[in-house]
Amino acid sequence: MMISTWRRRRAARLAGKQRPESEMGDIEVTIPNHFRCPVSLELMKDPVTMSSGMTYDRESIEKWIEAGNVTCPVTNKVLRSLDPIPNHTVRRMIQDWCVLNSSYGIERIPTPRIPVSSEEALEIHFKIKTACKKGDRIGCQNLAAKIKALAKESERNKSCLVATGTAGVLSYAFEEFSKASFEENFAVLDEILSGLAVLLLHDKATNCPVSDASIDAIVLFLKSEDLSARRNAILVLKELVPLDYRKVEMLSETEGAMEALFKLIKAPICHTATKASLTVIYHMVASPSPANAKIIAKFVDLGLVSLLLEMLVDAERSLCEKALGILDGICDSDQGREEAYNHALTIPVLIRKIHRVSDLAMKFSVSILFKLCMDEKRENGGVLVEAIQRNAFEKLLVLLQVGCDQRTKEKATQLLRVLNVYRSRVDCIDSVDFKNVKRHF
Repeated sequence: MMISTWRRRRAARLAGKQRPESEMGDIEVTIPNHFRCPVSLELMKDPVTMSSGMTYDRESIEKWIEAGNVTCPVTNKVLRSLDPIPNHTVRRMIQDWCVLNSSYGIERIPTPRIPVSSEEALEIHFKIKTACKKGDRIGCQNLAAKIKALAKESERNKSCLVATGTAGVLSYAFEEFSKASFEENFAVLDEILSGLAVLLLHDKATNCPVSDASIDAIVLFLKSEDLSARRNAILVLKELVPLDYRKVEMLSETEGAMEALFKLIKAPICHTATKASLTVIYHMVASPSPANAKIIAKFVDLGLVSLLLEMLVDAERSLCEKALGILDGICDSDQGREEAYNHALTIPVLIRKIHRVSDLAMKFSVSILFKLCMDEKRENGGVLVEAIQRNAFEKLLVLLQVGCDQRTKEKATQLLRVLNVYRSRVDCIDSVDFKNVKRHF
């Protein structure tokens, strides 16, 4: 039989005085078997009973069911119902036992909150829609705050809210209040946006229609001085933009949107917001939208190429991949390639990232290098000569030897052929040495 124990130094008192250290010993406390979850073998914090009559800790049995199991882990019988029923009697017994053994360092388990049900979620939806129709800002704000609190309370609550379409209801409310004065509705819109930011991070939260008015309001939050509001706005955009490229056009046509995205990278407010902003920009420059060329031109004019290259010098993996992905999209345009040509860090950074970050970063680095080298028209070789000086030829050979995807392999092979023409004319220098690189500032 497995026994879970706590070993704690007992702090007992004799005649109202502290026992001497020498009289204190290690006390072994054994958890009663009927207080332990049959799945995790740990003390149950939220005991629930299934239709088989067996009691489990809620977290353990819910993970078991989410994995696709429909049988009782102990009896192996098919469960007539997958809904767990709180076992208040066992929970109180466990709490009493914890209090009784508190002197041994055992903390009392808190009384668990009852998870939100689908019926409760739908009732909140109805109240939100009613508040929107009446123009009840305070009522809607309070309901949005309640949704956010429930979602943060547990992953189960969040899953239930997402499954019942709460994100879509909040989106509807956001749109309704976006139609009126932004200043008057700032508080309620801010609360709704905060709730959306929590729910949209869930994998299954996809049903969230967004109108022009909503995009305008989100951008206003993105441009505000409120750091929390800016963070929520970019997190919502990060989840919305990849789902529908039409939102890219809406965003690009909204005044100040691209400047606000650029500012989040140039003057970061937090790591999460920076990554979210890079993700949104990546989808904008890589979109098949008719406005793609205009979007790239705008970001180039803002100085995004220079900013990304400076970031790439010492950025961590996730930021590197996103920044390189954006540069790859920007280099599809003549203006983008010209801006990259003129920056002293472009070739050294690209070659350095080929083997140092990840397969995705390598793919983007080779793709950018390919676009720059194949478009080189200067008689002196330009970036081709610089690439050879930075050991691009050797690194591309290694890349072919260690393996990569077929498209990257084809680009690397073509690059080697082009670089080979200039290989005998130049001397190589260390590609990771940035000391001899003259920066533009």
